[in-house]
Amino acid sequence: MKTENEKRMQVLDPVDRVSEIIFGLIMALTFTGTISAATAGREEVRTVLYAALGCNIAWGLVDAVMYLIRTLTERTRKHTLLQRIRSVADPSDAHAIIAGELPARLGASIGADSLEDMRQRLLALPLPVRARLGQDDYIGALWVFLLVVLATFPVVIPFIFIAETALAMRVSNAIALVMLFAAGHAYGRHAGGVPWRSGLAMMAIGAALVLATIALGG
Repeated sequence: MKTENEKRMQVLDPVDRVSEIIFGLIMALTFTGTISAATAGREEVRTVLYAALGCNIAWGLVDAVMYLIRTLTERTRKHTLLQRIRSVADPSDAHAIIAGELPARLGASIGADSLEDMRQRLLALPLPVRARLGQDDYIGALWVFLLVVLATFPVVIPFIFIAETALAMRVSNAIALVMLFAAGHAYGRHAGGVPWRSGLAMMAIGAALVLATIALGG
């Protein structure tokens, strides 16, 4: 029986969630980065902000649907794999299937006893009639959508409350850099590396991606 934490593990995967935030943030920055501090009027700024929000809503929806498709595809693949392991008569054939699904070095070095133990554990698992999406998967898709959309707001809020466009841009860019640093810090901590170095690297990568996207007309 799965615990609540196990059910939500995929939804709360730190790498996926931080990636969605970075994606939404960069999409928003490609719009705010086109605002001219010298010539932009309030109407132009408002148009750009609406465009940024609309774009992130659209891409959040696309990303959420793709999340469901990826989840169902992976679940179907695992379901098919379990069926293959159950269907072979020779345990050594099942061992080869299991070893083939492991990382290359691990699959080549693991012994027959360990592979047999894995086979027995897999055979003991209940086999569902078919792979399908559940409530937690739709919750995960909703989180994907919300993270992409909500990442827009921190960088556009300064333009709403600060009348001077140049100052609003500086505040917005500062917020974006802090968010990129926090995202990189989270990556580094999750990977067991040096969080502050990962944070600085993400700031540089994010700035480069934004500049490249704007240059390419994105």
